[in-house]
Amino acid sequence: MASRPVQSATYTLFRNAILGEQQVVCRYDGRLRELCPHIIGTNRRGEEVVLAWQFGGESSGPLPQWRCLKLANVCDARTREGRWHEGGSHRTTQTCVSGIDLDINVHVRKRR
Repeated sequence: MASRPVQSATYTLFRNAILGEQQVVCRYDGRLRELCPHIIGTNRRGEEVVLAWQFGGESSGPLPQWRCLKLANVCDARTREGRWHEGGSHRTTQTCVSGIDLDINVHVRKRR
């Protein structure tokens, strides 16, 4: 049985937010982000990443929109209660997370 690699505190926070359908507020690329994380795991390089729906905060483009965040670049992350935001339609297959650990639509919602 292979053991799972040790995850960062930020990874654990985002993973628990997915399980609890909680919003996450954090800083990324110097901007305040208000997010609902949907899929967490690793990218092709083995870096911890999350695919999240950014519904508020600061952005260089229009909001809301999907964001692929490298968790090593996330600062000051905290969860908060609030309405869960589903995000827009999935017209293309996501390429953010190649090694999926947790997907809210597969692992959380299908258990209900």
